[in-house]
Amino acid sequence: MVTDCKNCWLRKQPVFLSMSEDELIFMHEFKTGELEVDAGATLMLEGSNSPQLFTVLEGMGLRYKTLEDGERQVISFVMPGDFIGLQAGVMQEMQHSVESTTPMKLCVFDRRSLWRLFKDHPERAYDLTWLAALEEHFLGEHLAVVGRMPAEQRLATGILRLYDRAVSLGLTEGPWMKLPYTQKDLADALGLSVVHTNKTLKRLRDRRIVNWKNGDMEILDYDRLSEMAHVDPAEGMRQRPLI
Repeated sequence: MVTDCKNCWLRKQPVFLSMSEDELIFMHEFKTGELEVDAGATLMLEGSNSPQLFTVLEGMGLRYKTLEDGERQVISFVMPGDFIGLQAGVMQEMQHSVESTTPMKLCVFDRRSLWRLFKDHPERAYDLTWLAALEEHFLGEHLAVVGRMPAEQRLATGILRLYDRAVSLGLTEGPWMKLPYTQKDLADALGLSVVHTNKTLKRLRDRRIVNWKNGDMEILDYDRLSEMAHVDPAEGMRQRPLI
């Protein structure tokens, strides 16, 4: 059954800003349906011009660019609540690809209705602009991680960010979270070699900070991981709009 926006489980998560009754009515009209895909499906293809936009309702994926030699460079990880396809909606084509890592369920929106959102619902349009600015912020932060931080700090920052997002979405069980990515995915995203990533993860495991095995990530010492990432554990996740 298609999820009613009023009953969406994501809206119950404290990390997302609340919507007014008028905004909920518009979102119900804006949404054209839902799409379910298997793991490994291409949701958006670099250079394509998709007629649809998506919000991730369930499952995880990743964004990547294809390099000249055919290899891919992971840009970021996709989790529930993320909005996909804004580049195609505004720039007419995607500048990167999006792939599902697990089975996913997505809310589907008609790209042609995007401009009606700006015209008739400026508050929702502002939320969309805010999400675009947030993505730019994450990109700048990501460049700082890759360009300036030593390997341990990069890995600690990447793992902490994924874990904190999972906590904010209610996707953790105590110190455990499902992490359906490969070491190569994480290495690509952090600008490290797979060998270096493997050795660094082993050091973190030996020091009883993080344990990652068979798709499950266990945070053994959150405070030490935060200290390694130079992040204040008290900061928490900033609230964000949900499209």
